[in-house]
Formats: sequence, structure tokens, C-alpha cells
Amino acid sequence: MLLLQCMIFICYSFIAMWPGLWHPPPPPLLIPRTVIEATICRPHCKIAAMDKSLSVVEQKTVDFYNDELTAIRADDGQVYVSVRHMCDALGIQRPQRQTDRIKRDEVLSDGLQRVPIMGTRGQQKTYVLRVDLVPLWLTGLETNRVGDEVQDKIIRYKREAAKVLWEAFQEGRLTVDPSFSDLLEANSPAAQAYKLARAMMELARNQLLLESRLDTHDIRLEEYERRLEDVETTLGDTGRFVTPDQASQISQAVKTVALKLGKKSGRNEYGAVYGELYRKFGITGYKQLPASKFQQAMNWLNEWRDNIEGNLPF
Repeated sequence: MLLLQCMIFICYSFIAMWPGLWHPPPPPLLIPRTVIEATICRPHCKIAAMDKSLSVVEQKTVDFYNDELTAIRADDGQVYVSVRHMCDALGIQRPQRQTDRIKRDEVLSDGLQRVPIMGTRGQQKTYVLRVDLVPLWLTGLETNRVGDEVQDKIIRYKREAAKVLWEAFQEGRLTVDPSFSDLLEANSPAAQAYKLARAMMELARNQLLLESRLDTHDIRLEEYERRLEDVETTLGDTGRFVTPDQASQISQAVKTVALKLGKKSGRNEYGAVYGELYRKFGITGYKQLPASKFQQAMNWLNEWRDNIEGNLPF
């Protein structure tokens, strides 16, 4: 055992005296992690960067020939459409293959984004394509393998889908321009002038409605007055003057006063009594006495009769 240890010691001493005879193994090659990620993830790095920079401003469902397409307006002012919804509308199986094809295309990949979209299952990350690139994407489809109906639909999508999707976001509901209410809240001179004009228009509108109602009321009042006049004309003296029975009572009261007065004066006083009656009530005949003044006339004649023995009323 001691001999073995001595031999090992002599060997190590010999190697130490001649370093060129043995070299330790080189350390492992360390590749930076960023280089590895850039090499492995190169096809997806562009999309990942877009995911972080793009935000959804508005989302809506656009009806295109009875197909419902989900589209969004992003904070870059562009309009994007869901690739999966486009594939579903066109009957394209496996939308992921279309997404991969778009990624491989140098032009189409510039307009591909992955953003959160609200759906029936809540908010989910979905690939969307800028609408101006939709015709180019559809051009790459192999339409010779589908039926004539689908081919016609794809052609219609190529021609019109991008325009319809874009215009759907320019109708005031989803637009990059500030809303009109926001402009009014700025309280600029133009906004103040607009508010004043609106107030004046509303005031003028209310004035027109009020005048229209007043005119209607005036017309109705005139109509009622005309009808009343017609009724009075139709009724004639029956409603305006005393009745024959009332006229007879007035005549009898006049006769009583005239007889009592004639006994004192020795003259025929009928004419005098009738004259006083006509002057007092402004009539030309006792039968023309207004019916409303009948009781007043009777009271006046009775008082005259009762006072004949004293002071005369004339």
C-alpha cells in the first residue's frame, strides 16, 4: 500500500514538471439567452412585440351579407378584423393554418396582431388582420378546391369586405375623430355659439308651438261665439223678452198704478205710467221688456202703487 502511494506521488510530480503533457478540459460554451431566444423564437418575435404595443379602442360586430364579422379599431387608428371569424364565415377549416400562413408572409405579417377581444366566453386573445390586407390574404386561398358558391363569396369578400369594415367604423359610433359631445365640452367660442344657437332654436320652437295652441283656442272661441249667436237668432224674442203671461202682469200693474194716480189727478194717466216705464227700462213697448228685468219692473210698479198716497216717483 505504501509502495502504491509513492508511485502515485511520483507520477503527479512528473506531470507537474511537464505542463504541456496534460490540459484540463475547456469550460462549456455559454451562449447568451437573448441569442437563443432570438434564434428559436424569430418567427414569433414580431407578433409578440405587436401584442405589447397595440390596444383595442372600440369593438363591434359588422354585418356583411348576413355574415357577422368581429372587427376592432386600435389605438393606431387602423381597423382590424378577426381572422377566425373571417375563416368561419368563408367555411375555411383550421383557422390556425391561415394564421401561420399570414405570419410567413412578409407583407401580411406586418398587419397581423393578437389582441384581447370580448366574445361569448369572455375576453380572449385573438389574431386580427388589418382590413386593407384582407384582399391580399384572400388572394392566396386555393379557390379551385371549393364550390362555385364559396368562390363567389370569396370574390365578394375580396372586393367589398375591406371597404365595408372600414366604413362601418366611420359612421360616428366608432371613429378616430373626437366625439361631438367632447367638442362641446371644450367650451370654445365655436362651442358657445353652437349652444346659444341651439337654445334660440329651442325657444323659437316652443314659441311656435304656443302660438299654434293659442290660434287653435281662438278659432274654437270664435266658433263657440258664432254658435251662440245662431242659437239666439233661432230662439228670437222668446229668450230675450218677457213671455205673454209676464207681459199681461206688467200691463195689469200699469193699469192699477194709472187708476190710482188718475183718481188724484182727475186725468187719464195710462200714457204717463207707460211712458215712465219705457224711459226707466229703455224700451219702446212693455212687451219688449227683457225677461231678465221682469221682476225689477214689477217691483218698481208695486212700489209706485204703494206710494201714490205719498210722494210720486216723478
